[in-house]
Amino acid sequence: MLNVINDEVVQQDLDFVLDSNVDFTKMKDSTILITGATGLIGVSLVRSLIWANVKKNCDIKILVLVRDIEKAKKIYCSMLERNDLHIIKGDILDKINIDERIDYIIHCASVTSSKTMIEKPVETIMTSVDGTKNILELAKEKKCKSVVYVSSMEMYGTIKDEYEVTENDLGYINPLKLRSNYPESKRLCENLCIAYLSQHSIPVKIARLSQTFGAGILEGENRVFAQFAKCVINNQNIALHTKGNSEGNYCYTSDTVAGLLTILLDGENGEAYNVVNPESHTSIINMAHLVCDKIANGRIMVEFEIPENNQYGYAEDTKLKLNSDKLSKLGWKPQIGLEDSYKRLIKSMKNTLELKG
Repeated sequence: MLNVINDEVVQQDLDFVLDSNVDFTKMKDSTILITGATGLIGVSLVRSLIWANVKKNCDIKILVLVRDIEKAKKIYCSMLERNDLHIIKGDILDKINIDERIDYIIHCASVTSSKTMIEKPVETIMTSVDGTKNILELAKEKKCKSVVYVSSMEMYGTIKDEYEVTENDLGYINPLKLRSNYPESKRLCENLCIAYLSQHSIPVKIARLSQTFGAGILEGENRVFAQFAKCVINNQNIALHTKGNSEGNYCYTSDTVAGLLTILLDGENGEAYNVVNPESHTSIINMAHLVCDKIANGRIMVEFEIPENNQYGYAEDTKLKLNSDKLSKLGWKPQIGLEDSYKRLIKSMKNTLELKG
């Protein structure tokens, strides 16, 4: 696995974060805990904070909570030799015992695989709810300055009317559908955050993420963006397992990191913020054609392999289009569009393959 500086695309992304609106001086000499730190967003946050220490002398102490130490070692490699990065083995489903002071928490840990949501729905719910409760209890114990709960655009459910969805809009989720375990648990966790703010004065904010991807995706990543990118690299046609009518909302990794840090430092307690690039809204089928035509220059095409049952656990079709005005008012501005996101992702993946030989 590449470390923080071996991949030139990742390094450029880190510079993008440092050159964004985020005021890193607010975090100087602080301690931050990142959960879900072996996932794409968690890793990207950790790299960015290390880069802030390297380039801006922020002296941020970074604690990362992971279940799998060996996986963390493969991801962070030589970064583990640094004095500012500390790996803590633990599970958010258990009481979290950390001796050090903690000023900030960004809670990224969550089930992200649609297949897992179908095969292990109970674990999906409990990871969200019990894990978030334990993080909020830790924030109460440590008297944190700010906490960000990382939610998802899926919590909006199905919205039939076509309009830009703000943080005050909600759609329908059928609680009798198995696949609803993920969005329903996200809704409950958001309300749990509000409950802890009301009852225990926990300074918590909520980030509702669109689908995030970009350079530096992790080994084994198999979500739609990774599948499309691999098809380009391997000159294979894109096989869709649905008709591709769902309209997705996307955001490049460095833009999402800048958004999360903006919410952490400048967001209002008890408020939710959509983290999305409005210019990157498209349907799955249109994105597939974009990749085939613009990224692969017509070398590959789209095919349909739709199973009779939903064995892959995909959510029902939605026309959701998120509005990011609320976060933009805090100074955040996404920099990387959908086409450039794929170009940067694929270049980074090729760099990784070349280094592996």
